[in-house]
Amino acid sequence: MVTISRVHSTVTYPSAFILVGAMNPCPCGFLGSNQHYCTCTPKQIHAYQNRLSGPVYDRIDILLTLQSVKLDPSFKSHESSEEIRNRVGAARRRQYKRYQMEITNAKVPFEMLTDSSPLTDSQQRILTSLTVKQKWSNRVQIKIIRLARTISDLAGEPNITDQAIWEAATLRRKASKPASNLVLARET
Repeated sequence: MVTISRVHSTVTYPSAFILVGAMNPCPCGFLGSNQHYCTCTPKQIHAYQNRLSGPVYDRIDILLTLQSVKLDPSFKSHESSEEIRNRVGAARRRQYKRYQMEITNAKVPFEMLTDSSPLTDSQQRILTSLTVKQKWSNRVQIKIIRLARTISDLAGEPNITDQAIWEAATLRRKASKPASNLVLARET
């Protein structure tokens, strides 16, 4: 819900949104760039990147570290927008059928998600190992499972696949090599 307060009234509306944020990798913005030299000290970089606290990071579904690329006018995507739209529509239909209601993996109660799509023992071991290594919270682990379920839905898989777990985990890791931008996204 969002509440708007003005001098003469206060109104509350239902709301749903996707938050997309971006930040530079350092104060000057050139850390990891192939075209420009970064002038920031490691202490400045660390302080800058810590401006976004751990609890805020935990609430973000996807963390992408992007590298600058040279745009190639001859680049052709493997999938058209229509093909992607159809794949997303099919994934949504799978979710509606699974949960018997119009709800997505991002919103379904976690117990319902795990009852309908339990992880295998090996997937649980993989996730536990990654969690210890990356120092992820329980909240992040749940986000990985939700994201893996969605990735499997997009691939047309009835169960969460090992590949989907790895892909979801990859979308949560900070790059080991500095990047030009960090993109943050959260669906609420």
